[in-house]
Amino acid sequence: MISQIAPVLFTRDIPRTVKYYAEKLGFKCLGLWPGDEDPSYAIVARDGRAIHFRCAAPPAAQADKYEEELLDAYLFVEDADALFAEYAGKGVEFARGLGDMPWRCREFVVKDCDGRLLAFGANI
Repeated sequence: MISQIAPVLFTRDIPRTVKYYAEKLGFKCLGLWPGDEDPSYAIVARDGRAIHFRCAAPPAAQADKYEEELLDAYLFVEDADALFAEYAGKGVEFARGLGDMPWRCREFVVKDCDGRLLAFGANI
C-alpha cells in the first residue's frame, strides 16, 4: 500500500534551490547528497511533506507553460490565506494570486526560483 509520494524535481543548482525553498517557502533541508560540498541531490520538507531535487538539466522548455499555467506540483494546505500572506511577506513571486476556484479550492500559484509553477490550495 502506498503511504507517501514525494515528487522529484530537476534543478541545475541544488544549493540555490534549497536556499530558495528554505528562505521563501519555509521548507527545511533534510539532507544533501553526496554531501554539503557540490551536492547533486537534496530533500526539503515542510509540515511532514517532502520534495526531492536532483541536479540535472530540466526538460525542454514549453513556450506556453505560463500562459496555460502548466503546473509542476499541487500542494494541498490547510489555510491558503495564511500561507499566501506568509509568502507575500517574503517577496515570493506569484503566477496567480489567491482566489476561490470552481473546483472548490482556495488557491494561489507560486513561480519558484527555477521557473516551476507550484499551486497551493485548500479545500473549501
